[in-house]
Amino acid sequence: MKNNNSKKHYIYFIKEEIPKPEAHLVQSTNAANAVANLGYSTVLVYPSKGKEALNPIDLISPFRPRKTPDKLKKYYNLHDKLKVSPLPMPFPIDYVKSKFTSSNTIASKYYFPFHILPKTKIVHSRDWNFIEAAVKNGVPAIYEHHHHEDKPFAQAIVNNPLFQIAVTVGDTVRQSMIANGMPPEKVIKLHNGYNRLFMERHSQAAKEWRNQLLQNGREKLIVYSGALEQFKGIDILIDVAKQLPQVQFVCAGGKEKQVKHYQQLAQEKGVDNITFLGFILQQELASLLQAADILAHPHCSGKAATFTSPLKLFDYFASGTPIVSTKIPSLTEFENTKAIAAWCEPDSSSEFRASIAQVLETHPRKIEGYSNSIDFVKQFSWENRAAKILSYVDESLKPVISEQ
Repeated sequence: MKNNNSKKHYIYFIKEEIPKPEAHLVQSTNAANAVANLGYSTVLVYPSKGKEALNPIDLISPFRPRKTPDKLKKYYNLHDKLKVSPLPMPFPIDYVKSKFTSSNTIASKYYFPFHILPKTKIVHSRDWNFIEAAVKNGVPAIYEHHHHEDKPFAQAIVNNPLFQIAVTVGDTVRQSMIANGMPPEKVIKLHNGYNRLFMERHSQAAKEWRNQLLQNGREKLIVYSGALEQFKGIDILIDVAKQLPQVQFVCAGGKEKQVKHYQQLAQEKGVDNITFLGFILQQELASLLQAADILAHPHCSGKAATFTSPLKLFDYFASGTPIVSTKIPSLTEFENTKAIAAWCEPDSSSEFRASIAQVLETHPRKIEGYSNSIDFVKQFSWENRAAKILSYVDESLKPVISEQ
């Protein structure tokens, strides 16, 4: 009989290669990092491809928790307590398209039961296949589900006592999950968290950003951080920039293809006061947000507006920089706080422009940031979120706090 003391790890599984800039990967890595910071032996598990997947040691012993590589730590601002275990996925995995050569299948049907299971106390993932594999192999599971999906949940899994809790970030998603068969008592809504790095002051780096970005006599800087998508309000922001030629606008984030698209769109519209930086590291982004006079959140109306819990909004709060945001259903609960300097209706460049002009008058830039938003966001730390999720896990199924 195996010693249950060997089953100690909190496994956080991601089905994609990292690092990549997508928001859901930022969310997952920071969520795993927070569990490790609470003192649990946490291992971030993800597929590894290319030359790295040919390491003979990893092929023989694929589950080997180790220190998080510096590249990952820097990319997502992760800390020392989190361990990682990349799962080798050599050719033909994911190169030949079939269920049997899918890295997701290999992870769930082979690596988990034969290599990860013996040392696993609990599993946490946004990937349903991995959650299903955990429950079927007798391991308690925590499931994250952040978007609407018209697909029924397997009742044998969600009603299994080992299926501990499902977590989402929007009330509307929670309702759709219940409609698709998730037991109401097994799904909670929790906002995402902020990265501590964004609360630390980076005054010198912020000054350097302003020196670099404020050109042609402009003295005011408006920053947007996040995905470059139409529904995120980027088209609106370009129109606002055209209406405020004396103000410099900057967008951080987005894939190379999206950056080129919006650079071209701005050029076609004759807008020369908006800059697209593309993806930048968390350390650089933290100082950029503090360099701004205003942070823009121009999200449009539509389906996505009913469930989004944007990571950037909490990092915006932590920076202490005044925020101008559109009123969308998923942010209604924040409307009565002072954490956001001005609200306006979505889909209107004239309203967003007026709100920016108003906040530039009422909220002069403070190097130390505005305390109302900084104090407000403290409740949304990743560690608080992780502790709340774990409060729904049966005590007998929780991993023990690590001594390290």
